[in-house]
Amino acid sequence: MSAGSPIIERLFSLRGQTALVTGGNSGIGFALADALAQAGAAVVLAARREYDLQDAASRITAAGGTARWVACDLSKRNEIAHCAERASSFFGAPDILVNAAGVNFRRPIEEVTDTEWDATMAVNLTAPFFLSRSLIPPMLEKGRGRIINIASLQSVRAFSNGAPYGASKGGVMQLTRAQAQAWSRHGVTCNAIAPGFFPTPLTAPVFGDLQRVQEMAAQTMIGRNGELEDLYGAVLFLASRASDYITGQTLFVDGGFTAR
Repeated sequence: MSAGSPIIERLFSLRGQTALVTGGNSGIGFALADALAQAGAAVVLAARREYDLQDAASRITAAGGTARWVACDLSKRNEIAHCAERASSFFGAPDILVNAAGVNFRRPIEEVTDTEWDATMAVNLTAPFFLSRSLIPPMLEKGRGRIINIASLQSVRAFSNGAPYGASKGGVMQLTRAQAQAWSRHGVTCNAIAPGFFPTPLTAPVFGDLQRVQEMAAQTMIGRNGELEDLYGAVLFLASRASDYITGQTLFVDGGFTAR
């Protein structure tokens, strides 16, 4: 197929699409938003910190993309509907929702506090549930949409000091299936990306341990940990028409970690 093929353009271009990316101010969320913007989507970034959001949107804009932002605390359920409303005010209701916001307190299971458990579930699992539900009506009306959740290695593997996070990400994997069951026949596909070990602010405490970093790389089939650009292809595929017949799935972008 030659470069510039109209078939490839039709399958993978996101021009004219709008994407809301939670946690889009940094780390994996920013990487996914950047990829969507480079493919032509207008992106809205949602997170708590205004300064980081402004900086992230400016970086996307400077690279030729289109980006806006909305500050909201997704751990507070009463802010979720407001987030959906504000995000829809820039370019219209999102065609693509990427639920990438997440927290991980990394504490032994016996030391996890009530507050930490509740916060983990609120951001990692409750927010994707209610934000998706807030944004689904326009997608159903158009007969097309994409919901992309962010799962984890811990959706299927147990890690030390990660009980709340693992429980929430196991829930995300099942939530993805439930969303797909409810909405796919109406044109809205729902899938998840499960990243392996990537350098982000969320994983900074672990990446500070060189031995742990090397051990994680050794457990992959490829022999290295992830780089954020490794996620670009996955999100563009799942956001585009190229994945029209794929729903309810979790794509592990982990260098073969979970295949061993």
